[in-house]
Amino acid sequence: MVKLTRAAAAALLACAVALPATTLPATAATPSAPASTTFRSSPVPTALAPSTSSPGSPASPASVGRLELPAPTGKLGVGTSVLHLVDRSRPDPWVPEADGRELMVTLHYPASRKGHGRPAPYATEEEARLVLQGVGVTDPASVRALAGMGTYSAEDARPAPGRHPLVLLSPGFGVPRFTLTNVAVELASRGYVVASVDHAYETSGTAVPGGRILTCVACTALEDGRAKGGDVTAARAADVRFVLDRLTGPRPSWAYARTIDRTRIGMAGHSIGGASAATAMLADRRIDAGVNMDGAFWDTLPAGGLGGRPFLFLGTDDETHRPGGEDATWDTTWRALDGWKRWLTVAGSDHFTFSDAPVLQRHFGLPAGPIPADRALAVTRAYLTAFFDEHLKGVPQPLLTGPSTTHPEVRFQQP
Repeated sequence: MVKLTRAAAAALLACAVALPATTLPATAATPSAPASTTFRSSPVPTALAPSTSSPGSPASPASVGRLELPAPTGKLGVGTSVLHLVDRSRPDPWVPEADGRELMVTLHYPASRKGHGRPAPYATEEEARLVLQGVGVTDPASVRALAGMGTYSAEDARPAPGRHPLVLLSPGFGVPRFTLTNVAVELASRGYVVASVDHAYETSGTAVPGGRILTCVACTALEDGRAKGGDVTAARAADVRFVLDRLTGPRPSWAYARTIDRTRIGMAGHSIGGASAATAMLADRRIDAGVNMDGAFWDTLPAGGLGGRPFLFLGTDDETHRPGGEDATWDTTWRALDGWKRWLTVAGSDHFTFSDAPVLQRHFGLPAGPIPADRALAVTRAYLTAFFDEHLKGVPQPLLTGPSTTHPEVRFQQP
């Protein structure tokens, strides 16, 4: 992949990863949103861009078996619930005439039994269609395969006994929440409640009740220069605050909210979702620990940093996110952090290593980074789980003290 210019990176929030132009077709958007959205950086579709087929031509799946994520390694079963939340206390920043800020949230949580209940789908067929259509994969079989990808979780399964830490997940810009499912399921199998948030009008397509699809109005706003990265992180920080209120407040929106330990809350995100973790921590003291997976920061930390709260950098091992690299925001933020911190880079990774993209790339025969898909997901899972085990559960993690022979790809940077 070719690097973007600094101006393009700032405009498109691509974290210095150049991607081909992508045009989403007309969709059944809400009346207030444009019927079609054109933007250049939609991380999952462009990460899946075919390398051997001509532009716009469908890619041929590389595997004929069922598409599924690797099984989680924890001992617990995993349940899944989907919430539709509307914050009417503030206007939507991208579509002010909308009836409040509309959010879809998928909860993965420890279940009392493994494999008990109806298997949860990966996405709706319309969401899957929009993701694949962006790279010319349009055949119905591929759409069904992606929507029905195995996730090792059961819809509305009975939760496991006890109270569990909560981790919020925020996806990359233009990307639906389901592209972090592998991390969510892994954490749930290890005793966490995980809330993955779709930020309205910031994805290739988010299905909401009533058969509506919210398309990426924010993408157009950034392309036109009417918005900047800080507008995105500010909106997401407000989204997270609202989700926390609805999950841990006096009148929770989730039937199983009693299983959440509201005194132990973390947040992680990919790309601008990772940057938003720091912004959300600044805005909300309830978030105890945060992780940025390969995202440029858009907000400058104050002199007091994050008030001693721990933060993890997990990024590509290249000229972008090594100390002194092209993304100077990592160096600036690192110096401002005043609590426990680690700066880890992964050899052979690219910007999409830290999401579900490696599995999708492999299945559809599309180009990927040098690190194999199974290794990419294993590394991401291992270090996120270790981080939250240490800082939300209080269990010391040798994996975070230095290089490991189990994960030789991971390098501990010392700026």
